[in-house]
Amino acid sequence: MGLYRMESSSVSALLFSLLLISCFPLTDAQYIQYPSNANLSSSWTNKIGEVISTNSSEYAVPQPILLRETTGSGFICGFYCYIGSDACFFGVLIFQNMDLPELVWSANRNNPFRINATSTLELTEGGDLTLEDADGTLIWSTNTSGKSIAGLNLTEAGNLVLFDQNNNTVWQSFDYPTDCLVPSQKLVSGKELTASVSSSNWSEGLPSLLVTNEALSSQFMKLDPDGHLRVYEWRESEWKEVADLLQTNEGNCEYPLSCGKYGICSDEQCSCPGDSSNAAKYFRPVDDRLPNLGCSEITSISCLSSQYYSLMELDNYRYSTFREDTVYTDMENCKQACLKNCSCKGARFLYDWNSSNGNCYLLSEVFSLIRNYGKHEETYVNSTVLLKVVDSPIENNTEQVGSKAGKKTGHVPIIIGSSLGAFFGVLILIVTCLFLFRKKNNTMEVEEDYLDQVSGMPTRFSYGGLKAATENFSRKLGEGGFGSVYEGTLGNGVKVAVKLLEGLAQVKKSFLAEVETIGSIHHVNLVILIGFCAEKSHRLLVYEYMCNGSLDRWIFHKNQDLALGWQSRRKIILDIAKGLSYLHEECTKKIFHLDIKPQNILLDEHFNAKVSDFGLSKLIDRDQSQVVTTMRGTPGYLAPEWLSAVITEKVDVYSFGVVVLEILCGRKNIDRSRPEEDMHLLSIFKRKAQEEQLLDMVDKHRTEEMQLHGTEVVKMMRVGAWCLQSDFAKRPYMSMVVKALEGLVDVDENLDYSFSPLPLPGSLTVVGPKEGVASSSTTPLLASVLSGPR
Repeated sequence: MGLYRMESSSVSALLFSLLLISCFPLTDAQYIQYPSNANLSSSWTNKIGEVISTNSSEYAVPQPILLRETTGSGFICGFYCYIGSDACFFGVLIFQNMDLPELVWSANRNNPFRINATSTLELTEGGDLTLEDADGTLIWSTNTSGKSIAGLNLTEAGNLVLFDQNNNTVWQSFDYPTDCLVPSQKLVSGKELTASVSSSNWSEGLPSLLVTNEALSSQFMKLDPDGHLRVYEWRESEWKEVADLLQTNEGNCEYPLSCGKYGICSDEQCSCPGDSSNAAKYFRPVDDRLPNLGCSEITSISCLSSQYYSLMELDNYRYSTFREDTVYTDMENCKQACLKNCSCKGARFLYDWNSSNGNCYLLSEVFSLIRNYGKHEETYVNSTVLLKVVDSPIENNTEQVGSKAGKKTGHVPIIIGSSLGAFFGVLILIVTCLFLFRKKNNTMEVEEDYLDQVSGMPTRFSYGGLKAATENFSRKLGEGGFGSVYEGTLGNGVKVAVKLLEGLAQVKKSFLAEVETIGSIHHVNLVILIGFCAEKSHRLLVYEYMCNGSLDRWIFHKNQDLALGWQSRRKIILDIAKGLSYLHEECTKKIFHLDIKPQNILLDEHFNAKVSDFGLSKLIDRDQSQVVTTMRGTPGYLAPEWLSAVITEKVDVYSFGVVVLEILCGRKNIDRSRPEEDMHLLSIFKRKAQEEQLLDMVDKHRTEEMQLHGTEVVKMMRVGAWCLQSDFAKRPYMSMVVKALEGLVDVDENLDYSFSPLPLPGSLTVVGPKEGVASSSTTPLLASVLSGPR
């Protein structure tokens, strides 16, 4: 993630002069005197206004709630909809004679509501400002209930303020900047601007700006998706760029994504790493016609192929972003550190003057690189960039042929006899293979015929079509125990994720389970199975594309820039609960997922969470209360009743409880890098619950924000504890969990914090019946029946 750090030595103050503000003319040219204050128990409902078209997009006319105006310009607080993505926001806008108002702050940036949904904003009697969807789902809240709020005010500076009876500010929008700063707003230490994903997607993107002290600018300042920090001013009836605050002598090359990922910027021209002899071996342009989009790896880096890693050295190159968390070492140690860390995609090594040592920084993402030589010799620094690449294994198949010249003819009978024996051996082998091949084909044909007879099946794709859609499976998104997932684009332009299953019996079982399970069910919190391929030995599944990947990359990290905010975490937990509730209680048959973990929770562009990967799931008749099955799932998420092999849907509830704690605490439930007493998250949770210090466990990257919402966080931790009860009968059903998360029911008061997680593989045996067969044998827990990363 691109992070700029502006120190006090370079920017002394981030202050704006006051901007004069004016009236807001409505579309019928009539002036309505909107208030600038609102009292308790006020509520507003969004309505679609007139659509304004620009060269690139369409917006609905803002629906004001509060208004501050002076001559020629002003601020609006209200609802605003972007037609292009069917997304609406509650926020603050700046306008000039009503023409093309600009959204400068949004409450629900990562959680927009739809244009045709009737959403309600309410300043409650308790002093909370809340935004709810049409079905009553909480979209956003100031969480100020019980803080003696007296009213709401939109200030002349565009600051939305909740104040108490003494007119003191209790909550203000200035404390929660998005991607803009307005006059009089300060970007204080610990706060940051985060650019949008794109001009049409206003959720949080990659570039962010962290300021340690206030700095100068004017009008309004915006961190744009390309990483430029620009100042805009109203000129000639439109907003125009008047300054680029982070511009340097190197021009665009200094920006993290000036040439996209892995791109090399030289004199503002973009290219891919490597010379003519090896460039095509490791990297290629994302688009030959648009070199500024960057380069992609021909072979993706995977933890499973670490033995084939090597490092491409780019001498006298430097990296466009700078981080402080470097290690002082030598070049060889820097190389080894990157090679041994499967999350490392490269490293930057900056030499000390007249020394072989220097500062090593490992890169989890590789943004644009800059050549050190060129027209600006004063920018030269002695540095090397190391890019991790994958070399395919070389197979040396050599044959021993012939015999020494001059062999005596007496050896001929021996040679003839050996040849005949080899011939008949090969013949027998060929006949056996043909028999097995025909049997395998018959089995596959039966399976294919079976899938065609199942009602409600999704689209069936050909293997050739999916191979073309994925560019010969070249853009890998991830991999796990059952195969790899690739990015693809269908003929109609729709982006998809294609899972290529690998293996024999396990894959067949996983494939059938996944197609049968989610082929005919649909829910907003379940990943959509668009189609499948069952052609000869090929087994593929085609899903909707989820651009933000799996949940684990957002909660198991050491990068503050990836840390999710409280509202995002809260919504993700609720989304998972709703998805599981649907599987357990609303389908024709009960569906036990059996492998709930962060890797199987995917996030779309708005960070809506969806449950995925049903390869281990099991369908249960609705009149069955429990089922006998072999152990399946992932260590750390397995409920204790797996020891008996007799399970209910409560095993999913237990796994959900583990995930809830991981989301709130920002760490894995089993972390072997920590001291033994802190290795297990559930053990810490028990200890902190006894000490009544649960807030000590929150994600350290968002401590301030999580502490601010401490009451809600602790309540959600108690929901997690409710789901983790060792006695499955005391765990709630997922529908009850949803109601608890929505505040409709209370959590059980008599919780037992002495959780009993299942021991890790290698330390236990399973006593119980095999699937569908009564037995009292002892079965060792094999790694093959457990699910690894997906």
